[in-house]
Amino acid sequence: MPASTRHHKALAVVVHCLGILAAVPALPAVAREPAAAHQRPPAVAPEPSPSESSAPPTGRAGMPAAPPAVPTPTQAMPPPPKPPVTVAVAPAPTPAPAYRIHVRNSGSAPVETTIRQELPPGSAPSLITAGGRASHVGAQSASEVTWRLKLPARSVTTLNTSLATAPAGQPVTAPACAFTSDGSRPYDCATATWSAAATGVAKTTSTPLWQRTPVLLGVLGAVLLLAGAGWWLWRRRRRPVAAALADGAAPSSDPRQGRGTIYPRPATPRPASRRRSPPVWLLVSSAVVVLGAIAGTAGWTATRRVAAIDTDKQPTSGAWMGSGAAGTVGVPLRETAFEFTVYRIACSAAATTGRQCQATVGVRNLSPEHQAWHGQLQRAYLPGGRWVSTDEPATRKANLGRDVFAQPVAAGSRVVLPLVFTVDGRDPPKQLELRSGVFSAGVRVDVP
Repeated sequence: MPASTRHHKALAVVVHCLGILAAVPALPAVAREPAAAHQRPPAVAPEPSPSESSAPPTGRAGMPAAPPAVPTPTQAMPPPPKPPVTVAVAPAPTPAPAYRIHVRNSGSAPVETTIRQELPPGSAPSLITAGGRASHVGAQSASEVTWRLKLPARSVTTLNTSLATAPAGQPVTAPACAFTSDGSRPYDCATATWSAAATGVAKTTSTPLWQRTPVLLGVLGAVLLLAGAGWWLWRRRRRPVAAALADGAAPSSDPRQGRGTIYPRPATPRPASRRRSPPVWLLVSSAVVVLGAIAGTAGWTATRRVAAIDTDKQPTSGAWMGSGAAGTVGVPLRETAFEFTVYRIACSAAATTGRQCQATVGVRNLSPEHQAWHGQLQRAYLPGGRWVSTDEPATRKANLGRDVFAQPVAAGSRVVLPLVFTVDGRDPPKQLELRSGVFSAGVRVDVP
């Protein structure tokens, strides 16, 4: 082989080896990079510039970052902050309806507030302390007592009212609420019911003898005793006849058989009677009739219950869950999950765009779970049978921009909030219907 050829081949081998050696050191560096990333302390990122901070955040290169977390509907509504003013109402032990209203300012600063107590229709106050004034609620027949107070810090103020005229012999409910100084938003509400029985002055009414429970129970027991004695006598008289028939000694109409015989006559064996079974067609037809009656009854019941909770009908009288309750303003009413209390209803003057009626409602979740409720299920019924649902934009405005229907009410919590209904015409609503869900029976509150 010539020397030049060997020289060229040796040079090519050297170049190839140098290329392999140059590539080998780069491989361990790539393999050691993840381990070094765990050992080295994380580098502090520099502060972004104003232009960079205004840019939308991104995740990986070329991919947008995930949007911020939004509260899901299953999260409960956070409880409102504790109001600085709280109210407690108690009936007074007097012969006439009277109440004591305790207003507490738990804050460290004085608070100006407006106290309103709703009086039942047909009643008039005889005593009002602390400078309160009685007036009518718009065009409604009910009246209220109003105080404008400046409560000192960490103080308790007691207000007293007494009624001169009230429905005789009936409980009288008079709720009271503390509002902001302009009277637009409620701080807290409470209610109390005065009754003559609680004060020890109730009149005893004589119940007819035939309507008293012990007498009715005694009569029922006597009837049952006579029925049992008659059944026992009937069974005792029938027992000898049944025994004789079982021994084969059938009664005979031949008078000669009563003289006796020298030789006893053997008993004539009776043919065994075969118990007849009903025909198959009768059993099948009876089963078909029974099944048809059961299916028809179930379908009729389900149809009536669904029609009762139709959202386009009048106030419901039944539903799938729970039983409905009805009452007046200030009376707590329980349905499936919520306890509703309507403390006050006031309507503004009639306008061309509609008339707004604001109801101050207390909602207490008595169930062990979060419960959602919806504005479209809360209704105000007008004279003539028409109804309107909650005006949700106006309700949100009355609650300082907070949507009270956006999230469920937490288990065991209580909120006091205004609900606004926009009605047309001059007449105020005659009834409110409040519900926790579409399948609940709901409550109905009569508006005076």
